[in-house]
Amino acid sequence: MTDDMSDFFSDFKNHMGQAQKEIPDTLEAFGQVFEESMSDGELTQAEKEAVALGIAMAKQCKECVRLHTQKCLDAGLSRQQIMEAAGVAVMMNGGPSYAQLPELIKALNGLDGDE
Repeated sequence: MTDDMSDFFSDFKNHMGQAQKEIPDTLEAFGQVFEESMSDGELTQAEKEAVALGIAMAKQCKECVRLHTQKCLDAGLSRQQIMEAAGVAVMMNGGPSYAQLPELIKALNGLDGDE
């Protein structure tokens, strides 16, 4: 997996486009669940993205960390808010989330221009 965020997102989009052609019903259903789950409700979209990022770190999914870091930024979370959410993931999940911190830093640096 490339560390370059633009390459990662380009590859991801291309591969998901292919998946959309091959299993359109599955991706449509997932998209509906995603949209419904992540839209503003009693929790804001930004709060939900912080939760999703924490889960991505706990599950040790590098792709999910990258995707939800972008979504956190898009939802208006600051770098510090994202890092605090990561801190909660580390506190709750210990070493496995701790080990994802470099991936989060790479994603933040590549996405917010601090690289």
